Amino acid sequence: MAIVAGLYVPGSKYDNTLPYTYMAKEFIIEGEEDITNHYFADTICGLIDYLNENSISADRVELFGVYRNQEINLDKKYCIDEKGNWLKRPDICHSLEEHYKQTMELQYKGHLEHSDCAFTDREREGIGPF
Repeated sequence: MAIVAGLYVPGSKYDNTLPYTYMAKEFIIEGEEDITNHYFADTICGLIDYLNENSISADRVELFGVYRNQEINLDKKYCIDEKGNWLKRPDICHSLEEHYKQTMELQYKGHLEHSDCAFTDREREGIGPF
């Protein structure tokens, strides 16, 4: 039974319009060859929670939606408040939902505050640095 449990892949990961995972790239030393740490989570809210819990400020990172063939930059201004602090759930869900409604940019799809979130079948734990 443990083998079957280890093979489970959330159904939302088969939806090619949703990022497969989310990544934050923290810049440790910027220069000719940037030195970075990478953090990952299956949901943007999980990644933001992880960054916040580990005191990684928004001004030190870039966010990406990672698809099977590419990484698409996410504008972090939809993930922070007016003071530059990371948003928490459901505020982040609301912010991303509103931005998606206005722009229809697929990298912001699925983050719904008032109905079924497209990511409910995924774990929210973050990992890193790598």
